[in-house]
Amino acid sequence: MFAKRDLTQGSISRGLLGFALPLILGNLLQQLYNLTDTWIVGRFLGPDALAAVGSSYTLMTFLTSILLGLCMGSSVYFSIQFGRRDPDRLRNGIFQAFLLIGFLSLLLTGLVYWALDPILGLLQIPSEIVALTRTYLLWVFGGILATFFYNFFANLLRAVGDSASPLAFLGVSVGLNIGLDLLFVIPLSMGIQGAAMATVIAQYMAGLGLFLHTWRTFPDLRVGKEDRRWDRSTLKSLMNLSFFTCLQQSVMNFGILMVQGLVNSFGPAVMAAFAVAVKIDTLAYMPVQDFGNAFSTFVAQNYGAGKAGRIRAGKRQAVLWVVLFCLVMGGLVCLLAPRLMAAFVGAGAAEVIAIGTGYLRIEGAFYLGIGILFLLYGYFRAVNRPGVSVVLTVCSLGTRVALAYGLSSLPAVGVTGIWVAIPIGWFLADAVGLFLLRREGQKGLG
Repeated sequence: MFAKRDLTQGSISRGLLGFALPLILGNLLQQLYNLTDTWIVGRFLGPDALAAVGSSYTLMTFLTSILLGLCMGSSVYFSIQFGRRDPDRLRNGIFQAFLLIGFLSLLLTGLVYWALDPILGLLQIPSEIVALTRTYLLWVFGGILATFFYNFFANLLRAVGDSASPLAFLGVSVGLNIGLDLLFVIPLSMGIQGAAMATVIAQYMAGLGLFLHTWRTFPDLRVGKEDRRWDRSTLKSLMNLSFFTCLQQSVMNFGILMVQGLVNSFGPAVMAAFAVAVKIDTLAYMPVQDFGNAFSTFVAQNYGAGKAGRIRAGKRQAVLWVVLFCLVMGGLVCLLAPRLMAAFVGAGAAEVIAIGTGYLRIEGAFYLGIGILFLLYGYFRAVNRPGVSVVLTVCSLGTRVALAYGLSSLPAVGVTGIWVAIPIGWFLADAVGLFLLRREGQKGLG
């Protein structure tokens, strides 16, 4: 049986790393699935199907970021109440957050089905892959509700210190997803529809399974009759944290979606390279993002418990780990970029490999920028100032989008301008975040 972890006591390093490790492993599993899915589609269904899945992946990341932001924002409230040892407000918060985010999940599902064709137009999907993309999205949209269930209960359990249970259910889901992918795409020849169906089935397994596990294993988190009430102060706190965290996630991924539209305008070869390179890139820096989320839970619990000194000590240790990771991982990505690309598209796809290698080497050289940014996001969210995270996201993504469109329009720069704009946005947001920390009387992350 998995247990809750109290991050307000004991060794800071052991607590942070022990809590972060299941988060990191879980997302590595998810990204490994994404890479496996990319490999299966690219090798067995061809470049057009790969481009369709790649552009759909960016869209789904944007849509699910809305739900993820709401769930992450609610989890900060849960962590603060856990740190304050206030189980009544915690359970009431669970009740209100579940109903609100669940309703929005159903609403979002209806909206995307209704607006599917305008969405395809907005993404500037090339005519030769419109049909494939539409088929894929029709099936994948059915998993939005499952995404809500998994993220809500995963963030709830992480808020009270259990990062292992979500990992276990995600691991089973990923294994099922890969198995169904292989079955539906290769022997059953179900094409891109089969790849989408495999994803949705596995998502429901993870979401509903984690819900049942939470109910059975953590009776103190069960919402009883006395908890089913609307409390205005709780609702206000939840909506403040959830709205700004959702806005941050949505702005971030909407910016990425706009970049995807720009990438699509350069044709299928660039789309295929971007589809593969983004997944490799995400896999590479995902551990530092998860560490930032673990740091956020650590800060939120200690903020609720009023332990400012422990938060300051945690900042110093978090930065040390992030710097070390980014330097090592960035160097590996730069060195191995051509081989990583060739592993997914085949050695004969020279143009796709060259484009993807250029992307990976530019991003990998500057991972430190996004590593510090993830810590800033987590810190401001945890101390009940989620609006600052939105400001940082607007700085990062606004810069990225503006520069991407401006630089890529220059014939001498072309698609490389899109790649260069990304780290510039990271470092600008870092500078703004550190300035705000200092201006607000904080000691910063140093």
